[in-house]
Amino acid sequence: MRSMSVAERRARVGVRHRLATAERADDVNEIVRSLVVLHATDPATVFLSIAARSRVLEPGHVEKALYEDRTLLRMLAMRRTMFVAPLELVPALQGSCADALAHKQRKTYGRLIDQAGVIEGDISSWLAEVEAETHQALLTAGAATGAQLSKLVPRLRTQIDAAPGKSYSKPTSITTWILVVLGAEGRIVRGRPNGSWSSSQYTWAPIESWLPAGIPELSAEQARVELVRKWLYAFGPAPVSDIKWWTGWTLGEVRKTLAQIDTVEVDLEGVTGLVLADDVDPEPAPDPWVALLPALDPTPMGWQARDWYLGSHGPALFDRNGNVGPTVWSDGRIVGGWAQRPDGEIVWRLLEDIGTEAEARIEAEAARMTTWYGEVRPIPRFRTPVERELTS
Repeated sequence: MRSMSVAERRARVGVRHRLATAERADDVNEIVRSLVVLHATDPATVFLSIAARSRVLEPGHVEKALYEDRTLLRMLAMRRTMFVAPLELVPALQGSCADALAHKQRKTYGRLIDQAGVIEGDISSWLAEVEAETHQALLTAGAATGAQLSKLVPRLRTQIDAAPGKSYSKPTSITTWILVVLGAEGRIVRGRPNGSWSSSQYTWAPIESWLPAGIPELSAEQARVELVRKWLYAFGPAPVSDIKWWTGWTLGEVRKTLAQIDTVEVDLEGVTGLVLADDVDPEPAPDPWVALLPALDPTPMGWQARDWYLGSHGPALFDRNGNVGPTVWSDGRIVGGWAQRPDGEIVWRLLEDIGTEAEARIEAEAARMTTWYGEVRPIPRFRTPVERELTS
């Protein structure tokens, strides 16, 4: 069994995740493909993840790819998490994750509507009618907010109490439910938000405005194979447990998928990992590098087993639900955390000694990111101990 050291894995991170200085790119789509997808639960993450891996890109370049060229698309996928994906990967994400999510959410919402007793007749047929009417309204309007759609489609204003008898009980309209199902099903997409690039007040658009013929269909089996193969190139080598965690699939689904991919086992310093069979050659170590990665960046969120790049820093840099905050990286490992203060200053805290030369590189990177933010002051969706301390 071939051995792959921690040093080799860290070199791959620097090169394949475009964090090493020489590997940075000035093509938004190229950067996203390098990471398979970008986390998008926090809208700012998308922009800051690209900023960390580019040389001259600005927020406007990212907005152009998202909303004008439309080569990127926001969608719910693995673990019911929001991602930004290259358009060519959307069928794989749809077939491997989103279709099952749409089915699950429609079933859940249908049960809640049925329990509320506000609709007579077949709930499934009623929901299908409302979904079709909402999709058609978007085709006609081109783009609209949820509030605007609820005026165009009166049945979206149907009130449901999802927790009757509870202290937090509060009737709410089904607008969000319908939009979630249509989005997961790939019939509508989140478009340009109202406000700055860090805003999450999205408008909605029909999928036809991104893909005129809709999302090409892939079987769940084909879709899983394509997705795992891309993940292994970007994030491998890794244990099977990391693949299971990242995808959110059952262990059986992961093993069935891996059986169709040519992989080999490697020794990850005492743990068995997998790598693509044609990707076992060592990755030459890049020149020394540093990076300031945002909260929920796909690199630190790419693996479940994190000791080889995180060390003992987890409690300071992750929240209680496992969401990573802003992290400082040096040569393939996390060495500290950082934050943006209300006045725009970028501040950081090192959690280990990395030497004066690396610290100087961090200072230069912080200055670059200060310029990149401009007047925007996003607060991370999930706050972590170090980020809170640095901004207090």
